[in-house]
Amino acid sequence: MIEVKTSTLSDGEFNRGVFATCDIKKGQLFHEAPVIAYPNDEHQYIEQTLLGDYAFEYGTNKSAILLGYGMLFNHSYEPNANYEINFKNHTFDFYAYTDINAGDEILINYNGEVDDKDPLWFNQE
Repeated sequence: MIEVKTSTLSDGEFNRGVFATCDIKKGQLFHEAPVIAYPNDEHQYIEQTLLGDYAFEYGTNKSAILLGYGMLFNHSYEPNANYEINFKNHTFDFYAYTDINAGDEILINYNGEVDDKDPLWFNQE
């Protein structure tokens, strides 16, 4: 249903993104990314690594590293996907926010809410 390919939106070392391999209907669950959670007071160590740019907030006083394709989705202020934290299953569940066509890059809003237009933390001075 999804695959990792080169993205023209990414300007990092790897230039990766997640793409649909088939049509995905609005509201459809298409990926469950397991989490490795850790206390926020340990985040200072993660920030010293490349993983610091990929960590997600995970409930109260925790952060998480996502497995699967969870950390490879690129950002858009007009995303075609969103995610919900599933604390019961310890996953981030990714859903189509709009219909997604086969071949489209799947994009999320890094601020967590699809309509949140706040500047991203890594673009703030």
